[in-house]
Amino acid sequence: MAGEDLGLKAKKSENFAEWYPEVVLKAGLADYSPVKGCMIIKPHGYAIWELIQQYFNKRLKELGVKNAYFPLFIPERFFKKEAEHAAGFKPEVAWIEAEKGEERLAVRPTSETIMYDAYARWIRSWRDLPLKINQWCNVVRWETKATKLFLRTREFLWQEGHCVYATKEECEKETYLYLKEYERLCKELLAIPVIPGKKTEQEKFAGADFTLTVEAFMPDGRALQMGTSHSLGQNFAKAFGIKYMGKDEKEHYAWQNSWGFSTRLIGAVIMMHGDDKGLILPPGIAPVQAVIVPIYFKDAEKKKVFEVCEKVKKELENSFRVEFDSREEYTPGFKFNDWELKGVPIRIEIGPKDVAKKQVVIVRRDTGAKVEVKLKDVANYLSDALEKVHKNLYERTLKHLKKSIVEVKDYEQFKEFAEKRMLLKCGFCGKKECEERIKEETGLTSRCIPINAKEKKCIICGKKGEETYFSKGY
Repeated sequence: MAGEDLGLKAKKSENFAEWYPEVVLKAGLADYSPVKGCMIIKPHGYAIWELIQQYFNKRLKELGVKNAYFPLFIPERFFKKEAEHAAGFKPEVAWIEAEKGEERLAVRPTSETIMYDAYARWIRSWRDLPLKINQWCNVVRWETKATKLFLRTREFLWQEGHCVYATKEECEKETYLYLKEYERLCKELLAIPVIPGKKTEQEKFAGADFTLTVEAFMPDGRALQMGTSHSLGQNFAKAFGIKYMGKDEKEHYAWQNSWGFSTRLIGAVIMMHGDDKGLILPPGIAPVQAVIVPIYFKDAEKKKVFEVCEKVKKELENSFRVEFDSREEYTPGFKFNDWELKGVPIRIEIGPKDVAKKQVVIVRRDTGAKVEVKLKDVANYLSDALEKVHKNLYERTLKHLKKSIVEVKDYEQFKEFAEKRMLLKCGFCGKKECEERIKEETGLTSRCIPINAKEKKCIICGKKGEETYFSKGY
């Protein structure tokens, strides 16, 4: 790293398209792969993903969902069983061509078909229900023209939950439940506000009765889908023969849902919270929540400063993810820039004067505010400071979301604001021809129909409709 230029050349407010990949690369989150459309997730980026996994795995266990793993390869005949699903994924599927007389295999774009073949064998009675399984895995979708690290790559990591129920009511209730979990994750862990809602018929998951989504709005004027939850009805159950013997001693088809989020959540955090110095990580997903940086100018000062740094680290490391930057080949200024680039929420500075005063200097990454704190109070102060960092990040992104929403009354106003990259709320009937016209003429797509949407006339045809959000998307 010696001699490296840590500073960002692009400004977030001036050139977002160049700023984003520069942050990803210089902060050590990911790198481009020699395989077109793929990415390498570096340790710093993967550590963030692991913290997201840890948070969500805890929630899954509380909800009675168990983790499993299914094959990467899917027989071609499985895709043909559910016609709408097969048609929806046809352009995105990567195939492994088989030898003569053997069946082609698809590289997993999503796991409904491979999992539901097993579910049909496992489920026999109402006693086997509900069946709730999640898997953390990679998927491949052969669609990417331009690689955008964490946002659009041919291969990416995700979680996908697949549940089976005895009744429609229970299935749909939990479809909404998992959406609520995604909304909670975005707020509590990522400090990102989202709009929960239902996808239009044209934008729903292929093979679903309906799709729910949580949508965030990025600083560059584009919406980002943060997670989806699909009510599959009995469509896949009938295609794969997922039946159970009910308490009434009659055979019934089961009801299903599926739900997932991906590593694009990391991309959302970068875009929402980062600044011209680099990343700003919410404390819950920061691999290092606080870094201790020693400051000394004479060798005679080093020993005492290092002793206090080690003492502070030892006191904090059982409760926080803390690191002592003891590298001697770099100046304090270089270290400050390095850790700011990586997004560490709190910096703890300790110099000879601090040693003499039995204190430290604590600096917040989100505001740059500095405060002197007595050694005996560091742990309590750090806990409070991390909460304040999270709260501040969430509040300012919520302010951004609210400022970005524009309610339009007619199509002329819609077209006017479409060029300004805002999140437009308007009446929409849900018909394919109206949605296609909007997309063709403005480049905007429907994001969601918000939960408890008000009834409003469609801005295109004037017929009965509902409040719907539109914007450009990733």
